[in-house]
Amino acid sequence: MLGMIFTELVEMVEDTFSPELADEILTAANLPNGGAYTAVGYYNAEEILSLVTLLSEKTGTPVPDLVQAFGRYLFNSFTRSHAELLANKHSLFDLLATLDNDIHKEVLKLYSEATLPTFRVMSQSRDCMELEYRSKNHLEPLAIGLIEGAGNYFGHQQLIISQQPDPGSNDATVFRVQI
Repeated sequence: MLGMIFTELVEMVEDTFSPELADEILTAANLPNGGAYTAVGYYNAEEILSLVTLLSEKTGTPVPDLVQAFGRYLFNSFTRSHAELLANKHSLFDLLATLDNDIHKEVLKLYSEATLPTFRVMSQSRDCMELEYRSKNHLEPLAIGLIEGAGNYFGHQQLIISQQPDPGSNDATVFRVQI
């Protein structure tokens, strides 16, 4: 998993809770690198799950809720660090429809070893889109948080997002996004 994800998680904990709590969970996780992450490094996805689990224990917030909140935080960070990737996107559905062909393609130019989820538009109308999501890490709450963050960015504060396993696949989830 990209180091940028780890550094952003630590920043979210510092901003949302406290720098002391961030240090506490990094120490308690007893990570191979001592919790020292670089944005351009690659790390085991299990490490982020350890950090979020410890954060959940310390805050009493369920893990899926923390991961979803992190997705919203991460999207806001992307709007600052990678604004150029959003320049030609005029709506939430424009963005979601081009994730793999535009956004992820550009991410892979920057981080060639990244293992990214895939998104495929299954159906779309004026106010609803169904997306197939596939990820070996199964971070559906992160994807929902990112979609919520994107919705806020495009002025949709009242999104309705539901998910269900794809009936035609054992490893895919279908998100239904209504604006």
